[in-house]
Amino acid sequence: MTVSFAKYQGTGNDFILIDNRERNIKLTTEQIANICDRRFGIGGDGLIYILPSEHYDFEMKYFNADGKEGSMCGNGGRCITAFAYQLGMITKNAHFNAIDGEHKGVVILSSDQELYIELSLNDVELHSQHESYYFLDTGSPHYVEFVDKLENINVKEKGKAIRWDRRFKPDGTNVNFVELGDDVLNVVTFERGVEDITLSCGTGVTAAAIAADVKLNNNNHKYNISTPGGELKINFERDNFIFSNIKLSGPVVKVFEGTIKI
Repeated sequence: MTVSFAKYQGTGNDFILIDNRERNIKLTTEQIANICDRRFGIGGDGLIYILPSEHYDFEMKYFNADGKEGSMCGNGGRCITAFAYQLGMITKNAHFNAIDGEHKGVVILSSDQELYIELSLNDVELHSQHESYYFLDTGSPHYVEFVDKLENINVKEKGKAIRWDRRFKPDGTNVNFVELGDDVLNVVTFERGVEDITLSCGTGVTAAAIAADVKLNNNNHKYNISTPGGELKINFERDNFIFSNIKLSGPVVKVFEGTIKI
């Protein structure tokens, strides 16, 4: 079987996008993991199907790099909006369904190579605030810890330990370490399913911004985020510990397209 694909990245968080509107592609967990392998496959933090939908522009089905279906992926949602735009499925606005419900994507700026995409995320209620960390679900579960200097943290080692901690059984959690800057949040994320540091994580930086809003008691509700892969923006509305109208925005680049023999 030969499968056509496009490779996209949003601030270094990279995905293999497959047009599966005919629902004729049924890859196994092992096949998806092999395709996402950076040495033996295309390489990516995940694989995404764009599927038909009766009530929306399309449906997003996301798989982690380990080949298992994942929870909501923010940068993946931005990349699939760009994919739908470049397939001619949408003109500017996308309304699509994902594992955690409906989302809206907006193409704000476009060029031949780079798009700037804004994605709406579902409302978040902060349930768990601890002395040393915050735990919340922004479409995916996230542990957020504020640190003085990211350079002093072994993110991979500490992130892996927290990801598998018994507090977060049975599915584990994504782990974010956040350094407060003058006008920016510096965020590094260890992602479950990838089982490594990713260059950025959309739902992770959203969790970091919400936790920072609570920690700082900020009235602005707008955050510039710096990740190893680039810059993102988060804004939202807040009513006590309920966060709504959440928007994640940043650049998306189509890296290349091709076919792969499975």
